[in-house]
Amino acid sequence: MHYKLDRTDKEILRHLLEDARKTYTDIAKDLQVSPGTVHVRVKKMEKAGIIRGASLQLDYDVLGYSFIAFVGIYLSKTSSTHDVIEALKVIPEVTVAHIATGRFGIFAKIRCQDTKHAKRIIFQISDIPGVTNTETMIALEECINSSKSLLASILDELPAGDDSAAS
Repeated sequence: MHYKLDRTDKEILRHLLEDARKTYTDIAKDLQVSPGTVHVRVKKMEKAGIIRGASLQLDYDVLGYSFIAFVGIYLSKTSSTHDVIEALKVIPEVTVAHIATGRFGIFAKIRCQDTKHAKRIIFQISDIPGVTNTETMIALEECINSSKSLLASILDELPAGDDSAAS
């Protein structure tokens, strides 16, 4: 489904980017439209695939998972990529994984409690069939973990449709 965002849609998205838990009623008050309008617009953007859900942001330091490492994964052959990805999905500490070009077939991010915990996870990754080796980089501090500014700039760049067309 093709859906052209208008000014109201963009403003709804901006509100949700700022706080995904903001109620439709609060958004409607700010935009001077009815809560029903916000609800219908959000449902249309979900159906079009523009909105795929909301996320929860946690403070992993407080939860005891402050150790972050990036693991470059060397594969024995590219045909094992899918199987390795499926095996990585089973390891909860693997929070992000990308199929990559360059030295690594897969590049992953892990979150652990400490270096001993990370060692266990890295060894677990190394033992996955199809993985020939790993290379790990430790993150000293996570400074940016947000796509809000990118999404805001995308909204700024999108041409605005006619407000009456999307209602």
